[in-house]
Amino acid sequence: MTPDGVHPLSLEFDFGDRELTIHPTVVETDHGLVLVDVGLPGAVDRLEPALDDLGFALADVSTVMLTHHDGDHAGGLSELEEATDVFVVAHADEVPYVDGEEQPVKSPPDAERYPPVPVDLELVGDEVFRTHAGPMRVVETPGHAPGHVSLYFPDHRFLVAADALNNDDGFVGPKPEYTPDMATAIESVGTLADLDVETTHCYHGGTADAGTDAIREIYESLSQSRQ
Repeated sequence: MTPDGVHPLSLEFDFGDRELTIHPTVVETDHGLVLVDVGLPGAVDRLEPALDDLGFALADVSTVMLTHHDGDHAGGLSELEEATDVFVVAHADEVPYVDGEEQPVKSPPDAERYPPVPVDLELVGDEVFRTHAGPMRVVETPGHAPGHVSLYFPDHRFLVAADALNNDDGFVGPKPEYTPDMATAIESVGTLADLDVETTHCYHGGTADAGTDAIREIYESLSQSRQ
């Protein structure tokens, strides 16, 4: 079950020759909304009506927490920052790719990238943030990206897995074709399997009624396939 104060979104984008639906998350706090991931360029036009449906405004977003730097998560960040003054949070290992010091990991060296944005707070893992849904703990889940993080709400056994897990076509692990370090990503699935989870929200595919047992099955299956 999704906790009160946590709001998964569903945003649709044209992506090449197909439509891409992504699922950022809005978390209520005493200091405004935390938006977990932004989306592709053009995200502001999609975020505004989605927030309005929840009774919020774009200006209520005080913080953006990036789970990682991929363009479908961070591509719309610069336009959001222009529209409202947001505080940007990302893992330290993601910062060089977000702020433009380095080219995104999955992009060719000379490819056009999304506009860089400075990061205001660098995470190192295990930070805990106060929210209206209780503590929100940062869990390091690298592999899909160098500093990929997931977010865990222990009071509700609720996990925001970002791209460490997927629910596009069944509840599965990270997509190998988009995961540069699959071995590390599998170990990150193991890290998530050690949590007491009842419900998992994925950036791709949305919320799954799947918890610790299902995550552990994925981990064991992926581990065996690598042997």
